Amino acid sequence: MKAIRTLIIIHPGFEEMEAIAPIDLLKRADIEVCLAGTSEEALVSGRGGITIQTTQPFAEVEENEVYDAVVVPGGPGIKALRNQPEICEFLKKHFENEKIVACICAAPLLLLDAGLLPRRYTAHHTTLSELPSPESNDCVWDGNILTSRGAGTATQFGLALIEKLRDKATRTEVAKSICWPE
Repeated sequence: MKAIRTLIIIHPGFEEMEAIAPIDLLKRADIEVCLAGTSEEALVSGRGGITIQTTQPFAEVEENEVYDAVVVPGGPGIKALRNQPEICEFLKKHFENEKIVACICAAPLLLLDAGLLPRRYTAHHTTLSELPSPESNDCVWDGNILTSRGAGTATQFGLALIEKLRDKATRTEVAKSICWPE
């Protein structure tokens, strides 16, 4: 099986379900997951106080390194990420290299900031003042950009990534393994 690498950006105040569900599902599909933390600490706390140990600091991700997918969970920490231009540049680089860029909940605001907001997208209802026309679907693909609505859609988000990174059979196998209704 081809090695597939995904980088998930873990920021203080991330929405835990939106990070943990995709991490778990991607690993079940034998997809390598790197957790890049935006803080200086290896342990990063989410919105609800759950702490994740990151693989490496985002600042140490090599400038020329390209992953098969970059995933950004939402949560209130997105506000601080919007002030970090290197995050938007990283997303742009992956988009330009025809890699997957996946944002859930409030994270599509980063797509807006990076100039990558696709014609078709979805996002959490709290982003409506800046993202006024989201679709009501739980997950929306537009080219290689995947968006999703929030914590309640995190499993669908992870399964959608598996289908695109691997194939439908792997997605179905992982979905069955977690008793996900198909």
